[in-house]
Amino acid sequence: MTQLIQALSDISDDYDALFCDLWGCLHDGVVAFPDAVAALEAYRDRGGMVVLLTNAPRPRAEVAEQIAKFGIPESAWDTIATSGDAARVALFTGAVGSTVFHIGEPRDEGFFEPLAIIDNPVKISRTTDLSQATGVVCTGPFDPSADPTTLRPILLEAKTRRLPMLNANPDIVVDRGDRREFCGGAVAQLYEQMGGTVHAFGKPHPPVYDMARRRLAEAGGSDISDSRILAVGDGILTDVKGAIGEGLDSLFITGGLAAADIHLKGVLDRTRLDAFITNEGLSPTYALGMLR
Repeated sequence: MTQLIQALSDISDDYDALFCDLWGCLHDGVVAFPDAVAALEAYRDRGGMVVLLTNAPRPRAEVAEQIAKFGIPESAWDTIATSGDAARVALFTGAVGSTVFHIGEPRDEGFFEPLAIIDNPVKISRTTDLSQATGVVCTGPFDPSADPTTLRPILLEAKTRRLPMLNANPDIVVDRGDRREFCGGAVAQLYEQMGGTVHAFGKPHPPVYDMARRRLAEAGGSDISDSRILAVGDGILTDVKGAIGEGLDSLFITGGLAAADIHLKGVLDRTRLDAFITNEGLSPTYALGMLR
């Protein structure tokens, strides 16, 4: 049964490292959550290590720049692992061929920068003509505010041509401030429903957890076992499902994506939480309204 806690400090002594989600846990896409930042700083002061594990479809350097602007200081984390970097490994080792059609926003251009860790990377070129493409790369919708079904004509042609899709962000939606936006997962989900083939990266899929462990080791945590790692996040189908699949304990932040389903008058409601968990068929180890 999921244990309710009042703060991260209630259980922090049981874990040597956190795999901590960003959006919905540390920031809302606009500004940082001060209590969450303080909780991670306190955790690190006690000797814990923090890997920011995010489904952002961008390189970790770009994510570090972004969160600094939101107000998340480097004192709150040790390293970053992104679904974008995990997907880039697949891209530059030829997962969808060498000529790709990109679905996504211009701000995701960094995704196509080669990774230094890949020897003899596949030379990737981009095309706006699906008839010339060997695959599709999705970092998100062209317009995150538009319903993904607007992409159906493009996806139908891609499926007809049997083009595989590399999805760099499995999240379905995120909340940017008080506005909900669609992510790459919504596009990939539609493509699969239409009969297309999707190679997915990021939580809950294993490649990004492998990268998180490598990044943790690089930062000095090579001796930390899975039993001493806690996954923190607000996505039941990404953070919690991924943690369960990896054999990690999880802390479900209920005040993020699932707040409308679980909270009553702004407060975590046990009955609603239990109903939500039962409906999803995924039981986190712990639950907390907001990270603090």
